[in-house]
This record gives sequence, C-alpha cells and structure tokens, in this order.
Amino acid sequence: MKPSIAARLAQLADRLEEVGGLLATEDATRDMNQYRKLTREHAELEPVVALYMQFRQAEADIATAQELLSDPDMKALAEEELADGKARIEALEIELQKALLPKDPNDERNIFLEIRAGTGGDESALFAADLFRMYSRYAERNRWQVEIMSASESDLGGYKEVIARVVGFGAYSRLKFESGGHRVQRVPATETQGRIHTSACTVAVMPEADEAEEININPSELRIDTFRASGAGGQHINKTDSAVRVTHLPTGIVVECQDDRSQHKNKARALAVLAARIKDAQDRERHAKEAATRKSLVGSGDRSERIRTYNFPQGRMTDHRINLTLYKLDAIMDGDLEELTQALVNEQQAELLAQLGE
Repeated sequence: MKPSIAARLAQLADRLEEVGGLLATEDATRDMNQYRKLTREHAELEPVVALYMQFRQAEADIATAQELLSDPDMKALAEEELADGKARIEALEIELQKALLPKDPNDERNIFLEIRAGTGGDESALFAADLFRMYSRYAERNRWQVEIMSASESDLGGYKEVIARVVGFGAYSRLKFESGGHRVQRVPATETQGRIHTSACTVAVMPEADEAEEININPSELRIDTFRASGAGGQHINKTDSAVRVTHLPTGIVVECQDDRSQHKNKARALAVLAARIKDAQDRERHAKEAATRKSLVGSGDRSERIRTYNFPQGRMTDHRINLTLYKLDAIMDGDLEELTQALVNEQQAELLAQLGE
C-alpha cells in the first residue's frame, strides 16, 4: 500500500475515535445540527475504518506466518497462511481504494427526471413514453416512488415532455449516468411500409435540491404567471387559473406545472423543479471547469451527447460511452437496468482509481 494512502487511513481511524468520543458526551444532542453532522460522519467513516482494521490484521497474520517459516514443523502451515494472507491483503487494498474514492455529495438524493421528445415527431414522443415506463419500472424494482410533476402528451399517447420526481435512497447514484441523447431504431406503429425509422429523445437527471436557499433563489428574481390548464382533467381544471409558470429572470429558466387542480401545489412543484434545474446548471458548470484539465469518461451530463442506441429489430441496446452492447432489449425496456447501471458505475470507479494511483 502506498504510504500516502496508509497515512490517510490512519487519520480516518483517529478521526472515527474522536467522533465516537464526541457523540458519547452528555451534551452531544444539545446542538442537533452538529449532532446530525457527527452521526453522518461516523456512519461514513465506520465501514472504511473496519476495512482498514481487517487490512492491519491481515498484515499481522502475514508477519506471524513469516516468523514460523524457520520452524520445520510449521513451515507448510506457515506457507499456506502466507498465501492466504497475501490474497486477502490484495483484495482488501482494492476495497480500501474504492472506499477512499471521492463521494458524490448528490448520490443519496432524490431526483427529477426529465424526458423530452426530439427528432422523429410522434414516434419520438412514443419513445419518450417508453423511456418513462422503463425508468418507472426500474424505480419499482428499487422500491422508489415516482410522481409525475408535469407532462405534455402527444396526440398518439406519447409524451412531448414529461418531468417526474423519483424518491428513493440512492436514486441519483444509480441514474445519474442517464443524462444525454437516447436514440431508437425501430418500425413505428404509424409506418405502413415496414421501414425502420430513427428517432431520439433527451433525458436529464437532476438531483433534488434540499431547499431553495441552497441555490440562492431570490424571490424578487422570479416572475410567476398563472393560466388555465389545457388538456384532460375535467371541467374544473379548465375553468380556473390553476396552472403555474415560473421564470427565473437571471438564467431564463422556465418551469410550467399544470397537472394538479391546486394552484398552490403547482407553484410548489414548479419551484422544486426550478431549484433542481439551477443546481444542475451550477453542477455542470463546475464539472466543465474540472473537465478542462481532466475529461470524465462517463457522467459528463452533456445533454447533446448521444449516449445510447436502442435497436428493436436486433433486440439490442448499446451504450456508446463504454462500448457495452446487451442483447436483451425487451428486459431493459421493462426496467431491467441493473447490469447497465452497474457497468457505468464500475467504469467511473475504474477511472477514479486510475486517478488515485497517479
């Protein structure tokens, strides 16, 4: 193990002991904000330090086995212990390196998922609906909740645009690599000649902001308009000004919500989406500056980048960032995304490990 990594792990072990002592004091809960911070830090440090303790124990076992090599009666056992110990050391070192990788502060957050139809007209809108169903089924598999915040339906039942809130621990960590252009190749339902068409949709995955204050939304910089909702919803929704449009004047970001009968609820939803969009823009600006010195292979968040192709005639899905092709398109469209998302996570971890080793 590199001396710098060993020194860092020793510091974390000392810090865990220090935090444990602070949490054990009688007045630990006097400041609840500080108590929550310490509790969170303790929970983050504990598994890393536990791995480090296993590593130190493995080192001690190897040292003991080496001492026994000089004893003819114990040599065979010592050699076996050495082999086991070295294998355990190698595995633990990899786990420790992963544990030391910088954490994405947004990983545990809920998300806002936006899907917009692109080139392809009605077929693109139908594909947007298929993508929304795919992500919804994946959310169900993870026991996450999906709530539609705003939707603009097409004539054939697809979505010109749909915005949903996905609530669940780790939602951003698993879906953050979905942002970008998604291309579909298939015979549309409206095609009478049986020709394969290519259409596209854009997906944006944004972590939910904790509070509006977090991204400094100034109420005086907002223009809020109300209007009558359009589309299905019965008589009430079309007779009252329940729909809300919020414009953030400094950035020009506009959010509309009209799915609820309550103007108050639509306004609250629009502000939540606005906060996430502003936060996302700030995060992408920061990532762009970091990418000036080192480009990230996955998770760049570039909306214009074509990241994936869904080829229905061949039953395959190809992720172009990591050159992964899976021939189980039906399962993927039914929400079986675990193999894909894990491959993307692994690729990012490999890249970060390479940086750590430089």
